[in-house]
Amino acid sequence: MNRRDFLSAMAGATMALPALAVASEAKAKSTVAVVRRGSPVEMFRRGIAALGGITAFVKPGQKVVVKPNIGWDRTPEYAANTNPELIGEIVRECLAAGAAEVKVFDHTCNAWRKCYENSGIAAAVEAAGGQMVEAHEERHYRPQARAQALSMKEAKIHAAILEADVFINVPILKNHGGAKMTAGLKNFMGLVWDRQFMHRHNLAQCIADAALYRKPDLTVIDAYRTMQTNGPLGVGLGDVREPHYQILSRDIVAADTLATKLLRFPLDSVPYIALAAKHGLGTNDETQMEILRLEATAEAQA
Repeated sequence: MNRRDFLSAMAGATMALPALAVASEAKAKSTVAVVRRGSPVEMFRRGIAALGGITAFVKPGQKVVVKPNIGWDRTPEYAANTNPELIGEIVRECLAAGAAEVKVFDHTCNAWRKCYENSGIAAAVEAAGGQMVEAHEERHYRPQARAQALSMKEAKIHAAILEADVFINVPILKNHGGAKMTAGLKNFMGLVWDRQFMHRHNLAQCIADAALYRKPDLTVIDAYRTMQTNGPLGVGLGDVREPHYQILSRDIVAADTLATKLLRFPLDSVPYIALAAKHGLGTNDETQMEILRLEATAEAQA
């Protein structure tokens, strides 16, 4: 190639660069369904239909894990744990889609049997045909490592999550004294054996790191009832509001970003959201989201 041909080829390559940049910028937005005005079951049915139905997430023969927040020995009206009606419905829909099994667990803070029972979740799961599994002993966890993590490069993660084909993350939305907010990302503390490590080594970064160990296929944030103050356990019913909302997305960061609005928290007051976005786990930029604002029932839409 002579000098003239070389310069001509380089000019052609330079002209192509803007087109490549445009293609990169045109990546698909994260879809988030924000549903309101219905029961937990009605809102889930409306939201999951907007995302393509449960069969877009669960295929016949797959093993599914549903991970609620069941950390506290509280009954549903206190909004300390995920709504049991919602969990029962998700289990039913997964089995109807042909799932081989649906397991449900949490690494609880209070005594695990009481949490499972008094939250109403154990009864709802069993009635729907799912299986509650234990998470209170170290033998249930397997050592894992993630080089991309910044604070929690190694952790023991519950075996059910590691073995599942599909992971559905179903937190309740509430205030949290240490992390500011419990939602999708914060719910990952219930997958980890040594939570005290997370509290001692930059909690916000460890929460973001935890999501590297198993990205959820779907996050469903339960905001039927929310604990506005004194979280994560709450003091009494005075801490609880009933917004009757639900947020569903494949993008856990986008879901948490919109959840801050329901608690009326500034986005930058929940630092683990931005840290998870830096890990590439999703977007906290609303311009990069397709937000589907839905009413759960025909009566609400009228």
